Amino acid sequence: MTAPAQVPRPRTPLRAVGLSAAFLVFGFLLAIGLVGLGTYVLWDGAPPDLVPATQLQTASLLTAYGFATWLFGFRLAGLDPVALRWRPAAPRRFARGLLIGAIPASIAMLVAVPVAGATWLEDGGSVGEWTGSVAGLVALLAPAAVVEELIFRGVPLVLLAGAFGRATAVVAMAIVFGVAHLVNPDITGLALGNIALAGVLLGTVFYLPGGIWTAIGAHIGWNLTLAALAAPVSGLPLPVAGIDYLPGGPAWLSGGGFGPEGGLLATAALGAATMMAGRRVEKSEGGSGG
Repeated sequence: MTAPAQVPRPRTPLRAVGLSAAFLVFGFLLAIGLVGLGTYVLWDGAPPDLVPATQLQTASLLTAYGFATWLFGFRLAGLDPVALRWRPAAPRRFARGLLIGAIPASIAMLVAVPVAGATWLEDGGSVGEWTGSVAGLVALLAPAAVVEELIFRGVPLVLLAGAFGRATAVVAMAIVFGVAHLVNPDITGLALGNIALAGVLLGTVFYLPGGIWTAIGAHIGWNLTLAALAAPVSGLPLPVAGIDYLPGGPAWLSGGGFGPEGGLLATAALGAATMMAGRRVEKSEGGSGG
């Protein structure tokens, strides 16, 4: 296997924290400006519908944090695509990431059937309509996953890991990842903790062979599985044709209206997936294939 990339260490931990914070704040402010500009140019300043608004937000975040990656990562911190784990990129490693995300999401929902009384109901749609809905969800969720991985498993994670070690960096960015979801509908303390735990999983997966592409795959796999099975994703309902999902209860177990991420079943699934990914990281870096 290829030896792990050497990450240039900032001169001091304070510099790593400063560059990371500047990356996050600069990208956020630039994205807000781009959203405002896009709304003005495309819709004369009037708020667009949900789907085009989401697409504009995703495009703005991708542009803003892409530029921030170049400025703070490449120019100021001396990182390169290898240090950021963008290379090498292999489709099979992205596919492995999809499974890493999809399997625990499926388990959390399936276990909710006997344990919490969850169920699915047909809503009259056809298989073809369901397939079309899932294709639309891919187009909506995949770019959003790319953006979030660029932000939370990008420059800050690499810089903080170089200064403080991987474990500290993964946990720190997982907390920031959770806090970024504070405005999601019906957020609870347990839901916030599960989203942060998902950040720990994704940060761990980032250090598997395949780097950010494996993490992107895991992110898409988790979100798309929930959405395709008609469950809310982090509190956001994404209707899918053909089926309706009833989560059962109590909400602290199944997640209730927030979706599986609001319940202890997801905590268990995410925790188990994180431990397995951690073992895989240790194995891959200890000389085994991957």
